[in-house]
Amino acid sequence: MSTAVSEKTENIWVRGAYILLFGFIYSAAEVVMIAVVVLQFLFLLFTQEKNEKVLLFGAELSAFLYHVFRYLTFNTDERPFPFADWPKNNA
Repeated sequence: MSTAVSEKTENIWVRGAYILLFGFIYSAAEVVMIAVVVLQFLFLLFTQEKNEKVLLFGAELSAFLYHVFRYLTFNTDERPFPFADWPKNNA
């Protein structure tokens, strides 16, 4: 087997390991997103206003999940946080 083929196969396995890692991270982030949704709903229910900090975090978490989905679906090779900066809300 040539070195180029061997390297390519190794890169595929490394990508597979990152896919598993980000699959687990996505699962944890999904639980956090549900908590954010419930928390924001409760703030709105009891105060009649959205909590700005929860709103900001929800936007950033959504952007993070978008980056994870793009990586998992091979639309990008750039690994999301913690290998890149945490997405900032520009709104």
